[in-house]
Amino acid sequence: MSNSKRPSWDEYFLKLAMLASERATCPRMHCGCVLVKDRFVLATGYNGSLPGQPHCEDVGCQVVDNHCVRTNHAEINALVQAAVHGVNISGSTVYVTNMPCTTCAKALIAARIKRVVIFSDFHDTLATDFFHKAGVELVKLDIPDREINYHIEKYSSAKKTDKSK
Repeated sequence: MSNSKRPSWDEYFLKLAMLASERATCPRMHCGCVLVKDRFVLATGYNGSLPGQPHCEDVGCQVVDNHCVRTNHAEINALVQAAVHGVNISGSTVYVTNMPCTTCAKALIAARIKRVVIFSDFHDTLATDFFHKAGVELVKLDIPDREINYHIEKYSSAKKTDKSK
């Protein structure tokens, strides 16, 4: 059995947000978001271009007032994913790799998110103030361990595939 520390629920969901951020397509910021209710993942998102549109990493960023407007932010993409699939997110917790921008904070508040968990700040945002005024709990944690602790060789029931040798 592994001696690694089992992550708390907050660390676990933040690590999922970190994993989602690996899909991001804007080189200015990689951000991931996970919407969770009752320890159940409702939707995920990462910052990237609109469906069917070119990605920043392919054609460059479209910067207006120091913000790339070619991409939707991770929070908006998670909210849209939930809406498209008819998922009720009211009262849920959002785990985001970075402090939401002002626009995303307003969208999360309007969607009735009750708790926001982050580990990194974002420049030029009124999110903290907006969350406070709306009664949304904001939790700032240290960045979780960036390593995935899965060691197949330690698990007697696991059989390696030819590709994992």
